[in-house]
Amino acid sequence: MKNLFISIMIISISYLAQSQSAYDIVDKAENMYKGRTCKGSFTMTVVTPEFTRTVKMDSWWVGNEKALIIIKSPAKEAGNKTLKIGNEMWNYLKATETTIKIPPSMMLSSWNGSDLTNDDLVRESKLTDDYDLKIIAEETIDNEMCWKLELSPKPNAPVVWGKIYYWVKKVDNLPAILQFYDEKGSLHRTMYFSDIKTMGGRKIPTKWTIVSNKKQNNYTTFVYDNVQFDVKISDRIFSFKELEK
Repeated sequence: MKNLFISIMIISISYLAQSQSAYDIVDKAENMYKGRTCKGSFTMTVVTPEFTRTVKMDSWWVGNEKALIIIKSPAKEAGNKTLKIGNEMWNYLKATETTIKIPPSMMLSSWNGSDLTNDDLVRESKLTDDYDLKIIAEETIDNEMCWKLELSPKPNAPVVWGKIYYWVKKVDNLPAILQFYDEKGSLHRTMYFSDIKTMGGRKIPTKWTIVSNKKQNNYTTFVYDNVQFDVKISDRIFSFKELEK
């Protein structure tokens, strides 16, 4: 009986140690390229078999709670904006000077024609809060050893993914790949992190490539032109006055 108790304790301690380690890995990886706050400029390129579209934007973020994104070019879209506060989202169309609240029925629609959805922005969650995490393997990605982590939704978590697999590089704890599976176990899309550079005072992947596994030859890239982390951002930025000016 004593030996059984000791065995159970060892297994429990090992499980907690791995869970804590998995938590730390994901938390650090997320914070490395998001920060507590950030502001910057980036270029989004949407590629489909029919067309290629490039959009330049400025953005301000406070954690996963608030965001303002302003399109700077092309000229016909310049001034269009997206405001996110908590789980709500609005689009402002400069040409018609109208503000549209995104209804639940449009949450799975494409955001600005990209491979992201409106729901991705609204419900962009802190992975360590909404998912149970565990290390399931160590694998080599682009000649670098990575942890492979499995993320499973916690009960009642407000998320759309049935499973996420996350590869994080061991050498610097930067993200390498994210795979998103729906509740039926079908791979929906894959996100690749690349072009590691020092920007905003930290080493980050400056290019994200989102490949659709549902639409052949469709993908979207986001490339940081510049970014600053952990800077003070006024609440005024996240207001309807700012959205509609």
